[in-house]
Amino acid sequence: MDEQKQTIAEETAVAEESAVTTAGGGTPSGEAATAAKTVPGKKIGKFDKFFGISKSGSTVGTEIFAGLATFLAMAYILTVNPNQIIGFDSSEPLWSSVFIATALGALIGTLLMALFAKMPLAQAPGMGLNAAVGGLISGASYGMGMKFSFGTAMLMVLISGVLFLILTVVPCGHDKETGRLIGIREKIFEAIPAGIRVAIPVGIGLFIAYIGMQNAGLIVHSPFTQIDLVDFTNWGGQIINVISGSAPAAKTACVALISLLSIAILSHYKIKGSVILGIIIATFAGMAFQIVDYDILLGKSSGVTWKFWENFKNFFSMDAAQGGSFLAAFHDIHFPAGSLLTVFVTILSFCMIDMFDTMGTVLGCCTKANLLDKNGKPVRFNRIMMSDAVATCGGAMLGTSTVTTFVESGTGVAAGGKTGLTALTTSILFALAIFALPVFAFIPPAAAAGALMYVGVLMMSNVKNIDFTNLKIAVPAFLTIIMMPLAYSITDGIGIGMISYVIINLFCYAVDMIKYAAVKNKDAAAVKPKFNISVVLLIITVLFVLYFFLPAKV
Repeated sequence: MDEQKQTIAEETAVAEESAVTTAGGGTPSGEAATAAKTVPGKKIGKFDKFFGISKSGSTVGTEIFAGLATFLAMAYILTVNPNQIIGFDSSEPLWSSVFIATALGALIGTLLMALFAKMPLAQAPGMGLNAAVGGLISGASYGMGMKFSFGTAMLMVLISGVLFLILTVVPCGHDKETGRLIGIREKIFEAIPAGIRVAIPVGIGLFIAYIGMQNAGLIVHSPFTQIDLVDFTNWGGQIINVISGSAPAAKTACVALISLLSIAILSHYKIKGSVILGIIIATFAGMAFQIVDYDILLGKSSGVTWKFWENFKNFFSMDAAQGGSFLAAFHDIHFPAGSLLTVFVTILSFCMIDMFDTMGTVLGCCTKANLLDKNGKPVRFNRIMMSDAVATCGGAMLGTSTVTTFVESGTGVAAGGKTGLTALTTSILFALAIFALPVFAFIPPAAAAGALMYVGVLMMSNVKNIDFTNLKIAVPAFLTIIMMPLAYSITDGIGIGMISYVIINLFCYAVDMIKYAAVKNKDAAAVKPKFNISVVLLIITVLFVLYFFLPAKV
C-alpha cells in the first residue's frame, strides 16, 4: 500500500512539473503529455529524478542526442578561440594552452549548467569577446601601440567575471510571486520591456542562422553590397575554414543546405535524433564534395594533434613564454602607461556584453524548450546566471576569454533537450575533445551549419507574439531583431532596442501628458497617462548609451 501511495505521489509531481515548465510557453507537447501520464507502478530512478527527465516530458536517449547535437554545433570554438586570442600560428606554445583552457572552460561552465542549474544549456568562451581579448594582446583594439600582456588581459576578464558574480548574488528586492530574494541581474531582466523580451528569441534565431550561413560560405563578402549569396557557378571560389584549411564556398554551401534539408525532412516525420542524423548525412556529403581533411584524423593537421600530454606540460608551466596560461591572471601582469580609462571601459564592456548576451541566449533557448515560468522568466534563472558568472571567473584563471552561454545551445533544444542531462552530455564530450580533438574536428563546419540554420527556423516562430499594431512596441522590437544579425551582436541588438524603447515612450508620455493637462478640466473621463518606464530600465539605458558612445581611447 505504501508503495502504491508513493507511485501516485510521483505521478502527481510529474504532472505538476509539466504544467510549470510549459507555463508561459504554450501547452505541453505530446511527449510532455505522455510523460505526465506515468505508467502505473513504474518507479522513477534517482538519475531520472535528479534531472527531472520524465517530469519534463523527455527521455534519456533524447537528452543524450541533444547534448551531442549541441557539442557538434559548437565544437568549432575549440580551435577558433585560440586563433582569435593568440593568432593562427598553432606552433606557438600559448596556442595549445588556450585550446586546453577553452575545453576546460567549456567543461566547467557546462557542468555547472548541468548539475547546478539543471538546464540544457552549454557554455564556452564567447565569440566576439575572444576577438576583443586578442585585440588587447596584439594592440589592434585601441591603436597607439597600447598592448596588454596575456596575463593582464586575463585579469580584466577575471575582474569582469567577479563583477558579474556580484551582480548575481547581491539581493535587490523580492520576487513578486514567490517573495524570495532576487539578485541585481534578475532585477535587470525583469526591467526589460515585454515586447523586447519577445523579440530577443527571434533576433537570436536570425543571428544563429546568419552564423551558420557564414560558416558554410552560403553568404559571402561582396565589395558592392557587403554580403551576397555564394556564386554556385564558381566551384573554385575559396572560403577560409580555420579547422581544415580552405574549401570551395559553393561546395560547402551545398553541404550546409543538404544538412538543413535533411534535418527538416527527418524532423517532419518526427525521426529521433534528426539533427544529429542531418549532420552525419552532411558529413558524408562533405566527403563526396571533397571538403574534409583526412589528415585531421591522422593528427597531421596544424594545431590538431593527438599529443595532448605535450600541451598539458605547457599549460601548467606558469610561464607565458613557455605557453603557461594557467593562472596567468596572477603572474603575467603589465599595464601600459595611460591605460586606466581603457581598462575601465574594457571591463565594463566585457561585463555588459556577457550579461546581456547570456540573458538573450537563455531567454531564446528556454522559450523554445518551454522552460519559462508564468511570468515569462526562465526557470531557475538565478542558478543559470550564477553558473555563467562562476564559469567566466574560472575561464579567466584557466587562461581563456569570457565563458558565456552559447547560442548554439539552441541546437540541442531543437533536438529535444530539456534538462541538465543535455548539458552533462555536452560537457563530457568537451572533456573527451581534449584527448581526441581530431575525431571531432573532422566533421566539417558546413555540416553543423545546417543545424544552426534549422534553429533559426524554429526560433522565428516567436515573431507572431509581437504586437506590431502598437508602434511603441513594434519599432523597438524590430530594431532588437534586425540589429542582432546585422551588428553581429546580441548585446548590440538588445541595447539599440532598449534605447529606442525608452526614447519613444518618453516622448509619447510627454505628449500624452500635455494633451491630458489640456483636457482634464473639461473632460472628467480623461485618463492620466501611465509612466511605464522603471528606474532600473532608465539606468540600463544610460549604461547602454555609455557603452555605445564612451570612447575607449585615452
